[in-house]
Amino acid sequence: MIVHDTLPNGVRLVTETMPHVRSVSLGVWLSRGSRHEVPEQGGIAHFIEHMLFKGTERRTAQQIAEQFDSMGGNLDAFTSKEYAGYYLKVMDEHLPRAFDILSDLVLHPAFPVDEIEREKKVILEEIKMVEDTPDDLVHELFTELYWRDHPLGRPILGTPETVASFTQDTLSRYFREAYVGRNLIVSAAGNFTHEQLRAMVEAAFAGVPDAGADWDETAPAPRPPQLERIKDLEQSHLVIGTPAFPQAHHDRYPAYLLNVILGGSMSSRLFQTIREQRGLAYAVFSGVSSYRDTGMLSVYAGCAAESVPEVVDLVAQELRAMRNAPVSDDELRRAKDHLKGSLMLSLESTSSRMTHLARQEMYFGRHVTLDEIIAGIEGVTREDVMRVAGALFTQDTVGVTVLGPAGPAALDFSRLAVA
Repeated sequence: MIVHDTLPNGVRLVTETMPHVRSVSLGVWLSRGSRHEVPEQGGIAHFIEHMLFKGTERRTAQQIAEQFDSMGGNLDAFTSKEYAGYYLKVMDEHLPRAFDILSDLVLHPAFPVDEIEREKKVILEEIKMVEDTPDDLVHELFTELYWRDHPLGRPILGTPETVASFTQDTLSRYFREAYVGRNLIVSAAGNFTHEQLRAMVEAAFAGVPDAGADWDETAPAPRPPQLERIKDLEQSHLVIGTPAFPQAHHDRYPAYLLNVILGGSMSSRLFQTIREQRGLAYAVFSGVSSYRDTGMLSVYAGCAAESVPEVVDLVAQELRAMRNAPVSDDELRRAKDHLKGSLMLSLESTSSRMTHLARQEMYFGRHVTLDEIIAGIEGVTREDVMRVAGALFTQDTVGVTVLGPAGPAALDFSRLAVA
């Protein structure tokens, strides 16, 4: 049973009781991410996520690690463009202790100065790691250029310059303005009662102020890049991208199915054409990133430098085909079954159900049932997929970024003709 609750200060609580399991997964979610930063503080949301594990008013970083390890559970966190998550999974009997640790680190960070300086070095190494991971770097380059001068285009990690500038004062101020009641969601799934958890959340979060600083959210205007960056690598890495729909868009299901058919599965057109039939790439796939007010569909491939023009031609050919002709009944049926199967398998664990509850609360403000999602998927027609392809794959919105060794000649970007 799924229950929604809201504390007087705006903290939302959403729970799913699963009495047949022995675990509990619980998360504290902040509906603020890297898109809510000013440029000179790029990476601060991610930096604070790291710092919350570095000690509170009651516990040192080592005590947090030792106390959690003694329960045999998992404790982790991440920061994305639009939100941050702090989550745990423990045996049901350990929930009170685990919740006490998680709420302590999320609500009462100490931001020790020596730890701040140490963590700067750690995050600078993380930034360098992206530079040394070409399949990550090419996506970063594409996104930065596609959404130029917009917060969604900036890297979540920040830059060496912004990270170096953070002080205890800067971090404390951002924390006070962001970690407030209206921005916090507590979600949980597993073997507990809603009343039991509500009492814990009330005791821990009652003193949290209800409102902090406001952020402007404006949708970015796509500026499709045409970039070839030379880097000494064994392979060329390329991303071809187009706009996609926001999270709650009414055409989200046709867009998801379009992605599965294009490059989101082993039987997809791009995988079969580029890898299986031509042997041009080991990794080739497409994916959809959706946000509150926009989205992006991107195709990635890693191939030999001399194969880049042919791969670009083949991707453009498939984009044109999806615009100009309905997909087959068999393709659509396979895509629907793939999407439904992936969804159901992903919701078998308490941790995935807990995350699902939080994301739905953030983007829809309610619980979208599995039956509703399946009905949405099943209701999509071949004509819907073609219509959405026509809306997304337009000549003036498709961009490409190539990263790798110099090919036989500079890439002719006119090859990417989709209309």
